[in-house]
Amino acid sequence: MPIPQPTRLFHITAIANLEKICASGSLLAKNAGATAGINYQNIAHQGAQNARARRNVPNPPGGLVHDFVPFYFAPRSPMLFAIHGGRVAGCDLKQSDIVHLETTVEKLTDSGAEFVFYDCNATLAWSSAYTTLDKLDRIAWDLLTEDQALDGFCKYWQSRPGHDRYSDRMERRQAEFLVKTHVPLAHISKIGVIDAAKRTQVRAILEQAGVHLPVEVKPDWYFLGQ
Repeated sequence: MPIPQPTRLFHITAIANLEKICASGSLLAKNAGATAGINYQNIAHQGAQNARARRNVPNPPGGLVHDFVPFYFAPRSPMLFAIHGGRVAGCDLKQSDIVHLETTVEKLTDSGAEFVFYDCNATLAWSSAYTTLDKLDRIAWDLLTEDQALDGFCKYWQSRPGHDRYSDRMERRQAEFLVKTHVPLAHISKIGVIDAAKRTQVRAILEQAGVHLPVEVKPDWYFLGQ
């Protein structure tokens, strides 16, 4: 299947983290943020965080997964669904408290960013890592962009054991594009929020910080019964 052009990418974070992100002018990798004394509000499973702290990526670019800023190839991710359902220990946020920051593979690589990407969640032992863009066809575009699409992405992502096509659909939906150390906000295209009230809240944070980014209501990026 043809690779979508441009190749869109999505990073999710808590609205509560935006003030720190704006102050630094970049999305920082977890390790880079810790070095700078910045700790974002956590929205991830602790077990996954522990695995990311230990897993090496190919060299070059080298380092650990936590040395990279993670992006998904689609919004409305299984991770967001877990947050929305209250299934992330230590995180009491709802999906309305989460924003998506969108960019593209082209925008990041044209800037000279060091990257690596995985065909499944980067923490999985069987996921494969790639460091050249000619391998982007290894991403399961047929599943990500299948029929029943919301903003171009399939609304369904659940795995279906015993079904050859969908047996690992959730893991493949969580394929990741990782950018080393940081991603300047200048390389972000827009911020997507769940509703107009959150758009007003996010715009106020950006305005206070002097950051100019479009903020758009994107209900198709959230679990709203579509």
